[in-house]
Amino acid sequence: QVQLVESGGGLAQAGGSLRLSCAASGGTFSSYGMGWFRQVPGKERAFVVGITRSGGSTYYADSVKGRFTISKDNAKNTVYLQMNSLKPEDTAAYYCNTFPPNNDYWGPGTQVTVSS
Repeated sequence: QVQLVESGGGLAQAGGSLRLSCAASGGTFSSYGMGWFRQVPGKERAFVVGITRSGGSTYYADSVKGRFTISKDNAKNTVYLQMNSLKPEDTAAYYCNTFPPNNDYWGPGTQVTVSS
C-alpha cells in the first residue's frame, strides 16, 4: 500500500515562493507518475500538475503554468512542487498522489496560505 506524506506548506506573501515535498513509501515509486492537487473548502479537489514516472513529461493546469514546477527524485522516493510568484488564489490544501490519482493513496495534505 502506497503511503504519501506532504510537507512544506505555510504562509507566504503574494509574489513569494514555497517548496512542497511529498515522501512516498510502500510502493515502487519509480513505476508511478506523480501529481499535485489542491482543494479549497467547498470545492472539489483540483489537478495542479503531473509528471510521468520517468520525469520526462510534465503537465500543468493553466492557472499555474510558468509559476509552478514539479520534479521527481526516484532515488529519494520524493516528489517536489516549487511554487513561485504565488497569488492569493493559490491558497489551498495541497495533496500529492499518483498521476492519475488513486483514491486509496490520499495523504493528509499540507496547507498553503498566500496573503495579499
